[in-house]
Amino acid sequence: MTNVIDLKNKLIKGDFIFTTELGAIEGTLLDESIIKAKDYVGLDAINVHDCPNANLRMNSIMAASILKKELGIETIPHFTCRDRSLLGTQADLIGAHALGIRSILATTGDAPSHGPYKESQGVYNYNSFELIKLISNLNSGKDANEVEIKGSTNFLIAATATPGAANLTVEIERMKKKIAMGADFFQTQPIYDVTKAREFLKEAKLLGKPILMGIMPLINLKLVKFINKKMAGVTVPDEIIKQMENGKEGLEIAFEFITVLFEEIEGIHIYGMGDVQMTNKIVEFAKKLRA
Repeated sequence: MTNVIDLKNKLIKGDFIFTTELGAIEGTLLDESIIKAKDYVGLDAINVHDCPNANLRMNSIMAASILKKELGIETIPHFTCRDRSLLGTQADLIGAHALGIRSILATTGDAPSHGPYKESQGVYNYNSFELIKLISNLNSGKDANEVEIKGSTNFLIAATATPGAANLTVEIERMKKKIAMGADFFQTQPIYDVTKAREFLKEAKLLGKPILMGIMPLINLKLVKFINKKMAGVTVPDEIIKQMENGKEGLEIAFEFITVLFEEIEGIHIYGMGDVQMTNKIVEFAKKLRA
């Protein structure tokens, strides 16, 4: 495991960044996730989900803080608009800073209707743009009302982007707005179409913020069907489906995609679905391209 304390400095220097997502923490069994995560190699940060798909998971900030201390690696807890009031959000963010968290990914969060707790009510006191602005305010020592607080936070603010969005112009405008609110870098949704990826990068790179391209290896055709049906803005092209039907492995397809786009991006965000070995193979492959 690479010991990276300050992700912000790595981004400023222009280092090629590797991030992934921890995968599900089963109930209280964080120790099992930590043991598994110790086998990651060459990562610069690990993302920790905030009750994805409205399923019950350990608090992302608390888990990320423990993970960072145990592994000596930067962690990026996801922080949604779904579950917290404006007051509670500010309290949690200040607490996250006290726990040593220095990076936050601001996101809307899946509605409670996606999960098993249909009676749960989404809060949504603010949207993801406003959340980014709120975090930026705290970095400047001010609260949501622009009133000075005692001290300030020092968060690196991550935001999401969707390279395969149906309307690229709208997506770029959303990125511009996130930057105006205070976003420092982007971790994108997965994309499989090289042409669309390049169209996205041509516009997005003009915004001047680092872009970590989302890579999700296609482990089987069942995952392909799920992506094309359930993941908004993410589509697996027919050509790739045919390649897989003819026996080509998803990891090989991912390698080919990385090879083509490697020099056009600032890093890779790996959707490894908790598969440490597969994630390590991607990091190893990409690092050889830079050698």
